[in-house]
Amino acid sequence: MNVKSRAFAGAVVGAAALTLSVMAPVASADPAPGDYRVLAGVGSDTTQDVLNGLAETVDAGTLIASYDATGSSPIKTRANGCEIARPNGSSQGITALNNDIDAGTGCLDFARSSRGVQTAGTDLTWIPFATDKLKMAVRDGSPLEGVNFTTAQLKSIYECSVTSVNGSPVTPLIPQSGSGTRSFFLAQIGNPTLGSCVGTMQEHDGRTLTSNAHLAPYSVAKYVSQTGGLVEDVHGDTVLTTIDGSEYSRPVYNVVDTDRLSEAVIADTFVGADSKVCQATSTITEYGFGTAADCGSTTLKGEN
Repeated sequence: MNVKSRAFAGAVVGAAALTLSVMAPVASADPAPGDYRVLAGVGSDTTQDVLNGLAETVDAGTLIASYDATGSSPIKTRANGCEIARPNGSSQGITALNNDIDAGTGCLDFARSSRGVQTAGTDLTWIPFATDKLKMAVRDGSPLEGVNFTTAQLKSIYECSVTSVNGSPVTPLIPQSGSGTRSFFLAQIGNPTLGSCVGTMQEHDGRTLTSNAHLAPYSVAKYVSQTGGLVEDVHGDTVLTTIDGSEYSRPVYNVVDTDRLSEAVIADTFVGADSKVCQATSTITEYGFGTAADCGSTTLKGEN
C-alpha cells in the first residue's frame, strides 16, 4: 500500500469520511501585508492550516486573520502598532493572548490551541471547534512501520529506559517547547521525565525523521492535509502507526478572553453551534478534523 493510501486508511476522523477530491481552498499562510482583518489569532501549529482555511471561507476572507506558528518575526496584526514576536505553538499563543489582555493593547483576539487548560481560573475560555487524533510517525519502510505502540511502551521509550522495539533501535523525537501536541502527548503517556535520548523537532514536520529509528507524535489531521495537497507537504517519508491499537483523540480550541464572550463579533464567530466557525463543517473536515459535538461551548475556562 502506498504512503497516501496508508494515510487515508488510518485517518478517518469522527463520523465523517474525508472527501479530498472536493478540495477546500489551499490554506495560505499569514494575511498579506496590509490585510488587517477584524479578529487576529496566533498559536497552535496543529490548527493553523484549518484556521487559514476558515479565514479564507468565513465572511469571504474579511473576518479572521490567523498567523502561522512559524515564519518571519515579528508579525503585525493591526494597521497601527501591534508588532509582536511570532508565537510558535499553543502555549506561546495563549501566553501572547494573556500578555495582550494584560497590556490592553488589543493586538490579538484569540489563540489557537490543541491542548486544554493547564492552570485553573476564569480569565480565558477554551472554545472547542473540532476534534483531532494523534498517532506515531515513523519512517516509511523502517522496522518500526506497522508497530502498534502501547502507552506504557511509549512512556518507557521517552524515559529512554527502552531503546529498541522488536529488536530494532528507537530514537524518540518530541515537538518543540510550547507545543500543545507536546503537552497533550506527554500527558497521555503519563508525563514521563524525558531522557537524554529524546530529540526535539518542529511539530508535524516529518522531514525531521531522518533515521529508521525515529518516531514522533503526529496529528492525523495535519498528515491528511499535508498528503492530500491542501497545505505544503512536509510529511517527508513518514507513515503513521497506531497507539494501543488506535490513537489518542483530543478536542482542539480557539481560546478567547472570557470578558469578551458577549461581544457580538466574538460570539458570532466562535460561540455556540450556530457560530460561523461551527457552521463551517465542510472546511473543518476537508482539513482532516472531525466535527465537535460541543462545538462553540464556553464551559471550559482557565488561566493558561
